Amino acid sequence: MESISEKQRQILNFVADFTDERGYPPSVRDIVRGCGISSTSVAQYHINVLRRRSYIRRDPDVSRSIALVSERAPFESIPLLGIIAAGAPVPVPTPDTWVSTPEELLEVPEYLTDHRERLYGLRVKGTSMIDALINDGDIVIMQAASAAEDGETVAVWLKDKEEVTLKKLYHEQGRIRLQPANSLMEPIYAEPENVEIQGKVVAVLRKL
Repeated sequence: MESISEKQRQILNFVADFTDERGYPPSVRDIVRGCGISSTSVAQYHINVLRRRSYIRRDPDVSRSIALVSERAPFESIPLLGIIAAGAPVPVPTPDTWVSTPEELLEVPEYLTDHRERLYGLRVKGTSMIDALINDGDIVIMQAASAAEDGETVAVWLKDKEEVTLKKLYHEQGRIRLQPANSLMEPIYAEPENVEIQGKVVAVLRKL
């Protein structure tokens, strides 16, 4: 490997220590604070140098993915099963086929999956969950589930409309409220018998 500066070696040590202590990699802002760097752009410069010189690896589609090459975090393959609306619900063929055939396999760091079972990914379409840091083009990692607690973000199949959507779920008297995380959008109300929970969000792969 090519030689690096003292500041870049400090960043490597910080990444190793932070990951050991927290169980997940630092963000660029963590590196700025932890290494006494003046700005995120300066930190990004050093990170890019370390990546080009093969000291670290970084997945551009995954937040907090900075890792030492010599200590690469283990990854898990999960299926990417299509698109889910985070806006107005969109029609899909049937509740059985919208999550049945993988588009591709995603390589996801194990610290994001926490060894959960029955995981799958869905690409987000729309901005109704933007205040929950889920934006158009992001990929949500879902755990298959048929029930959820109030406030959890879920993939919901609306049986009467044959549509699927991504919203926060709340049980109210005699109805279900599907709440967007966007102040410009109204909630969806549905009868409990028309709501089928397909899965719960456990992680988000952010589009950068």
